[in-house]
Amino acid sequence: MKPILEIKNISKKYRIRPENRPYESLRDAITENFRGKRRSAREDFMALENVSFDIMPGESIGIIGKNGAGKSTLLKILSRITPPTKGEIIVRGTLSSLLEVGTGFHPELSGRENIFLNGSILGIPQKEIKKHFDEIIAFSGVEKFIDTALKHYSSGMQLRLAFAVAVHLEPDILIVDEVLAVGDAEFQRKCIGKMDEVGKYGRTLLVVSHQLSMIRQLTTKSLYLKNGGIEKFGSTSETLNLYTQTLYDKIGTSGMDGTKGHPYFQLEDFRVLDDKGNVVEAVDCFEEKLIVHLTVNVLTEDSRLCLGFQLFNEMGDPLILSFHTDDYDEKESKLKCGRQQIRGMLDISQLNEGKYRVFFLAGLHAVKMYYSNEHEQVSVKFDVIGLRSRSPYWQDRRHALLSPLVKWIVNK
Repeated sequence: MKPILEIKNISKKYRIRPENRPYESLRDAITENFRGKRRSAREDFMALENVSFDIMPGESIGIIGKNGAGKSTLLKILSRITPPTKGEIIVRGTLSSLLEVGTGFHPELSGRENIFLNGSILGIPQKEIKKHFDEIIAFSGVEKFIDTALKHYSSGMQLRLAFAVAVHLEPDILIVDEVLAVGDAEFQRKCIGKMDEVGKYGRTLLVVSHQLSMIRQLTTKSLYLKNGGIEKFGSTSETLNLYTQTLYDKIGTSGMDGTKGHPYFQLEDFRVLDDKGNVVEAVDCFEEKLIVHLTVNVLTEDSRLCLGFQLFNEMGDPLILSFHTDDYDEKESKLKCGRQQIRGMLDISQLNEGKYRVFFLAGLHAVKMYYSNEHEQVSVKFDVIGLRSRSPYWQDRRHALLSPLVKWIVNK
């Protein structure tokens, strides 16, 4: 059996204009050429370099990596939105992609007309489109506006219609980017259910998401891109383990230098402690509370300044986010200039056995100028060890994000 997608030594080069060079018109370029002026050098950026892999029919593939790794560039090349600088792609079958809101739709046409337009682009006969038309409308939930020009749709309505068309016209290959983040929670659940069906019915799925739990749920194999190249392409569990371990090991218990240039504060200390004041590296699963300890030198007094943390599990799922201003009035939470110690009580009674990371967060309320793990990389890590269950019937790790102690009452 031949691969449904063959990607052979794909590279994509972009030319970056220097930051200090203004926009150049054609007249400017011709004038400089005649005057013999040398134009400032432009930098070449390789978004992808020598990427090769094959995808077989019916496979569900996740694509992961940090921002700037080349994920979206790869999907645009596969969708034939942008050509590669070099390399070759062989596609055997129909391909539908959902990369950006409104991609493949015409804003002046109605929703109804766009459904038929999109189907025609996929090479699907009108008879087949009519067969699925009612299902598309019902899934998208835009019945009342189906004959309204698409330019009057909200981004969420456009997304729902685009996804409904993409999955119901049953292309051989479906490509989905992070665009699902635009939808509400209920619609996201519907989309995940539909994407799950794509793989089960023998069609090929490629999905990009920073929600690693979604990648684990929907895919059997994953591609880990790093700096425009393939770091690993294999089973989803092995690839995700490598990706999360790389993130986990890279960030240790230090990294305070990242906040020294902040105009509002300087972070001096960030630790997770037990109730005796000891730094936590591993904690028994029956512990209930830990202390997130911050020591900051406040440089500018501002009632909007908020400091806090975010807790992630080893798969990168965000579990808890809290700022010191969340549950107190302005008088209690306002930080005065000078050295301040702030402690937050972290309830871990719900946590499952595993590895966790606590990231320092800071920002200004209303402005939302937040500093997170991707900007500052200030974090601490700890393990929850031991099994919470005392039952002789279940002695393994719980298959869930959380593992609360639930009190059961059986009436006789």
